[in-house]
Amino acid sequence: MAASTMHASEALVFLTLLQLAVIVLAARAGGALAVRVGQSVVVGEILVGVLLGPSLFGALAPHTFDAVFRSTPAQPLTVLSQVGLLLLMFQIGLQFDFSHLADRAHRRVVWAVAAAGLVAPFVLGASLAWLMPRELAGTDNRVGFVLFVATAFSITALPVLGRILIEFGLARTALGVIAVSCAAINDVVGWLTLALVSALSVSAFEPSEFAWRVTGLLALGALAWWGLRPLLVRWVRQQMSRAAAADRATLPATLMSTILACVFVAGMATAELGVFAVFGGFVIGVLLHRETAFAQAWDQRVGAFVNVFFLPVFFTLTGLRTDIGSLHDGQAWSWCVLLIVLATCAKFGACTLAARWAGVDSGRARILGVLMNTRGLMELIVVNVGLELGMIGQQVFTMLVLMALFSTLVTSPALRRWLPRLQPAGESPQSAASIRRG
Repeated sequence: MAASTMHASEALVFLTLLQLAVIVLAARAGGALAVRVGQSVVVGEILVGVLLGPSLFGALAPHTFDAVFRSTPAQPLTVLSQVGLLLLMFQIGLQFDFSHLADRAHRRVVWAVAAAGLVAPFVLGASLAWLMPRELAGTDNRVGFVLFVATAFSITALPVLGRILIEFGLARTALGVIAVSCAAINDVVGWLTLALVSALSVSAFEPSEFAWRVTGLLALGALAWWGLRPLLVRWVRQQMSRAAAADRATLPATLMSTILACVFVAGMATAELGVFAVFGGFVIGVLLHRETAFAQAWDQRVGAFVNVFFLPVFFTLTGLRTDIGSLHDGQAWSWCVLLIVLATCAKFGACTLAARWAGVDSGRARILGVLMNTRGLMELIVVNVGLELGMIGQQVFTMLVLMALFSTLVTSPALRRWLPRLQPAGESPQSAASIRRG
């Protein structure tokens, strides 16, 4: 009996390591290829994740696909994916720059674009979801389905947007700062909305249970901000000072273990409140977002490993859940195209029009619109949460994944086409990206 159990464990470890080897190498290749064709690394990684699933690998080589990805339970990859997301959300919170939201320059543009980029997609997404037939939605929970699709329409991918701005030299321009500020507002409101929608879904729409969960979230936030934050900030600064005094540009092991424990415990707390563990990681990151030296050290020591190892696992797990073949008829594909078009028009159109209303000229308004339409990783997190909670079905999950891929895919080509039009002869791209009234 013991020998049989040992053999089963070894087989599980062997196949899981095989899966990880395939995922990591394929993600690196996809990211490198994406850069060569002028795309962001994350676009290649997302696309590889989809291609490793039943949509391509499973269709072309079903027996090999089953041997690699279906011959073992999905739990090992699922656990690794969730741990990676928890750490990623911590890093996203850690890198949040809330000073953008307080900058008086261009404030009218920021709030106009941010509000339009939230309200218009949410309303249009909710309207589309309400009209979708039951067999397409894949769930009887119509209210939960409508809220999740609306939230998915509203998301902007701040991490991917940040990468793109750096690649195009826009990160420190007025246009880049406005885009980051709008995306930051979108993300803060989007995550709060997702947390509330998740709590509402888990509470089965019982008002009393939902109220308790929201109260728990508020209490957790207050305890974290006013109770944990001062202690954690003091501890981080002490540890980083000692490391600097020892002339070591590293992240102290004691500090790293303490932060990891805080992230995991916060994840446990938010999971108990029914809003998924990933929100706990985000909360701890936000508490430390002003600790620049720590953030840089964490990015060097831990961030690279999260991006190289954990993120591809998440993308591949999403790809394994994405089956383009599930859109098996003309009606499903019609709804898919409609969803992508409406999501793009809602975010791009609303943000462009809002920027024009706030006084931005048409060229820069259009660029703000396409930047805000970038959904990428954040969209995938949202739709995975919706699938886990049973708020969306397989077909709509696939549609939303394709929408996330499309919206991220078109950003770089659009910028390459439109940015040079802003740049008169002899003017630098950075100067051209300033916001001018027009």
